Amino acid sequence: MAAIVVVIYGMQMMSVLLVPFLLAAFLALITVRPMLWMQEHRVPSVLAALLIVSMIMMLLALIGTILGTSIADFTAALPTYQARLDVIIDGAFDFMVTNLNVDESIESIGDMIDPGWAMGLVAGILNSLRDVLTNTFLIIFTMIFILLEASTAKVKFAAAFGASEHSLERPRLFLQNLGRYLGIKTLVSIATGICAGTLTWALHLDFPLLWAMLAFLLNYVPTIGSIIAAVPAVLLALVQIGPGAAGATAVGFVGINIVFGNFLEPRLMGYGVGISPLVVFVGLVAWGFIFGPVGMLLSVPLTMTLKMALESDERTRWVAILLGSERDAEYALRSSEKPAAD
Repeated sequence: MAAIVVVIYGMQMMSVLLVPFLLAAFLALITVRPMLWMQEHRVPSVLAALLIVSMIMMLLALIGTILGTSIADFTAALPTYQARLDVIIDGAFDFMVTNLNVDESIESIGDMIDPGWAMGLVAGILNSLRDVLTNTFLIIFTMIFILLEASTAKVKFAAAFGASEHSLERPRLFLQNLGRYLGIKTLVSIATGICAGTLTWALHLDFPLLWAMLAFLLNYVPTIGSIIAAVPAVLLALVQIGPGAAGATAVGFVGINIVFGNFLEPRLMGYGVGISPLVVFVGLVAWGFIFGPVGMLLSVPLTMTLKMALESDERTRWVAILLGSERDAEYALRSSEKPAAD
């Protein structure tokens, strides 16, 4: 336990260096399959890596432009939105006390509730991400070297752990499952962001690109992320347009989450990639404590990495099962009972 505390403190102190490296590692895991596919079609490894990195650079430039302009405008308008929201909330409490004969103590409860906190949280998360993107060159160069190392990884693993197929199976499966998870999650997150942006644009909300980007980023955090992404957009619709638009925004975000989170994503993911909702929340708090708001965005990929690493060893697989979802536990139970039945 003392060693764990020391490691956590060390990661926290090195977060300025570790966060760009982690982003580069996750981007490399997502893009390594297209690069290996190009190498199989006789594209030189250096050229394939440069093509992948060029696409990522254009994507990061686009994200940086959206975040840079939208966050600045949103942060400037945030006090106005919060002031309007406070007026609406105070009016709602006054209406309940005056017309519905609600006890006046409810007003003291209302004083403890700060609905504008969600908007401030969103601004903090996006500002932290923008600060991380200032290290774009460090992220890109790290990603280039990781991709170039990918083609030689098999030879190095064979030299380090032995050339037998069994010795290479665990690391190969671990990286394959992690890359598959991140790839599918990224595609689903892109679709979620597009739908959220289209919804807010159709309702004429301010900053639709910002809400699309937020939905894309927070989709990496199951359940909790979709709530965090929806609340500020609903509050903005309430302040900017009215209760009807706020209700439509809430219904739209719920529908998007149901379609992608409850139907499409589980069918694409399959078994062995789920984690317990309690672990999602604890991981969100823990990684956020270590790496700040960006750690919250990376919390589930980091927890999934830990879970998959624990699954790769028989001695620690029981910990991975405890971290996983009920569906994964049932799948592991059926898998363990099948050989006994045979």
